[in-house]
Formats: sequence, C-alpha cells, structure tokens
Amino acid sequence: MSGEREPLYLRIRNHFKDRIASRELTEDEKIPTEKELMRQFGVSRITVVNALTELAKEGWIYRIPGRGTYVRGIPEAQLNDSAAPASARDVGAAQKTENRRKVGLVFPSLADEFAVRLVRGVADQLQKQGYALHMVLTHNSKEQEKEAIRELKSGVDGLVIFPVDAEVYNEEIILLKMQRYPFVLIDRLLPGVETNAVFSDGRQAMKLAVDHLWELGHRNIAVCSDSPLMTASVDERIQGYFDALKQKGALIDPAMILNDLRLDPAAPDAEGNGKPTEPNDAGHPLRRMIESRAATAYIALNSSLGIRIREMAREAGLSVPEHLSIVAFDNPTSANNESGLLTHIDQSEYVIGVEAVKLLVRHIEKEPGEPDGFEQIRLDPRLVICRSTGPAARRI
Repeated sequence: MSGEREPLYLRIRNHFKDRIASRELTEDEKIPTEKELMRQFGVSRITVVNALTELAKEGWIYRIPGRGTYVRGIPEAQLNDSAAPASARDVGAAQKTENRRKVGLVFPSLADEFAVRLVRGVADQLQKQGYALHMVLTHNSKEQEKEAIRELKSGVDGLVIFPVDAEVYNEEIILLKMQRYPFVLIDRLLPGVETNAVFSDGRQAMKLAVDHLWELGHRNIAVCSDSPLMTASVDERIQGYFDALKQKGALIDPAMILNDLRLDPAAPDAEGNGKPTEPNDAGHPLRRMIESRAATAYIALNSSLGIRIREMAREAGLSVPEHLSIVAFDNPTSANNESGLLTHIDQSEYVIGVEAVKLLVRHIEKEPGEPDGFEQIRLDPRLVICRSTGPAARRI
C-alpha cells in the first residue's frame, strides 16, 4: 500500500513505531499533544485519537490522565524472538513438532507498568527454562479471552492466564481444569474453584496500608477503586480494609468506600448513555470528597488512581501530604512517580511472573502417574514509604 493510500491513523501509528523501534524516542519520553499532532499531520482529532489508542493497546505508549502521553518502549512481544503472532488462531495452528516447547500467555492488556513487569517476569523465566513464549492480548474482553484459550491450547504445552475482569467465570478456564490441561492463573483466584495460581496477598497488602496510615494518626481513611466490577482481587482488598479497621476497634463508614469511580471522560455512564460526570466536575464523588476533606487519607487500588487523586487534591488547593495522604497499590513508573513521591504497595509482579512459570513447568514436566494436585503461591506484599504520606492534618 502506498503512503498516499494508507489510512491516516496508520501513518501516525507507524511513524511512532518506527521512532520508538529505532530508539529515536526512548522510554518515558513525552510525545506531542493531540493538538500538536493534528497540526503536524494535518488530520482531525479522531484520527490522532485512533492512532494513539492503537499504540497504547499494542504496548508502545501509555497515558497519564491530565498529564500527557509517554513512550513505554518496544513491546515485550516485539523484543522476544518467539513473540505472539497477530492472532490467537495463528498460534493455534502452530505444531508441537518443533524442538522447543512453548507456553501461551493470555493477558488482558499492557496498559500499565504493573502489567509490563509481570510479562517480563514470565518471558525471562521461560527463556531460562528453554521455553518459547506465545502471547495473546485479549483487550479486557471475555470473548477474546475465550477464543485465545481455545486456539492457544492446541499449539502450546501449557498456559499462563491473567483473567479479565468479569462478573462470572470464564467457562474455558473451568474446562481446562476438567481436561487436566496444565495452566496457572496469575493475580486472580476463582472463588470456590481450585486451580494453580500465583498472586500477591491482597488482605495483607491492605493491612500494611491501613496500619501505616493509622500510625500517622489518620482515622478517616477512604479506599477507592475505579474497577467497574468487584473482582476477586478487589474484593480481597476491600475485605482486608474491613479486617484492618476492625482489629483497631474502628467502625466501618460506608461513605469511605468509593467503588467504580469513572475517571475516563469518554466512558459511558452507568446506564450506558449520556455524558458521564468527569473528574474535574464539581459533582464527581471523588472530587466532592476531596474538597470536603471528609477523609484525611486515601488508599487507591492502583497507582494510576493514586496519581489522579493527587492531581485532584492539587486542583482543590490541597497539598499532599500536608492536607491529605495517599497510598496506592502497585509501583508507579519513574515518569509517573516524580522521584519517589507516591507511597505504594509493591506486589512483586515480576516475581509473580517468574513463579507462575516455575509452577507451570513443574506440571508440564511431571512424570506420568504423578497426582495432579493444585498449588497456590501467595506472595507477601511490601510497603514502600515515599512522600505522599504524613501525619494527619486537623479537620476543619
């Protein structure tokens, strides 16, 4: 296809792919704004948005709401000689007659640094153990996850699966268990279903966060999630919040639990129509809570949300940690964290990837007749204290 006939959004996408692949643009480097790209390429905003969306989905860039778009780097799949083909169907067609054994990785997205570090742990350990990696991104779609599992399992020796957020189990995962197919879940448990799994201890992580803030004098501690569903991992963290406060004899205030916070201005409202309340709007529940100073501390269930809370506090004329403290789950990138600002829970995601591969390979290579059994590896989280937490301010 000639350059003139190539879709405009692909020209922009390929322009940045080439510059990142050639190292002309490096990790965490900020790229021009949408308006600047519109002027540079002479295109509409929707064309620019489509190009950036594709780049983000493929793992080349990442976005920080309110701050801009940054280079993530060359995706892991591009760096690995055995990276995934374009679709799960291509992987399923691969034959096991090749000398090198293969493992499939089913992953929702590479939208943040947590995901990238986890995938690196999987890729590095597979290479050490002599296995090839085939990765398929499901783009947080349960249907694409089902298809990926169905097609991958016929062409690989085992699967590592990071399940998408969903209200009910993916029946393809249950089928793998019934078929005694080697697989390991990462960062997720299916309640009531025994499977191989590697994950961080969510209850212990929340206890670390609450204990730290409590020792600083905070008694009004809010917990915030932007997940639209109460997944097993989110539920475990919320239960950890309840447990930690009960151990201190504190009453649970439902107003301090903010679920399903919609921070993406493009997201639909709860009914799927109309313009949603945006984070900067006075009516947004998180904005209202911050401005009212009802809480002196916030625990965010991911680092992106923690960074957004800090930005909203600034917009409200409040300082962190003088007026409010923030603890976030997951280790932010250096670009996000501004020299170690955000106190966070390190969940050892790289180690999760490594341990998942070790566990899977043990099951792939077990001797005939060995009992199946299931192993669940629960890793201890770690609190990393930075500059976003301090003594509780007096409420006014």
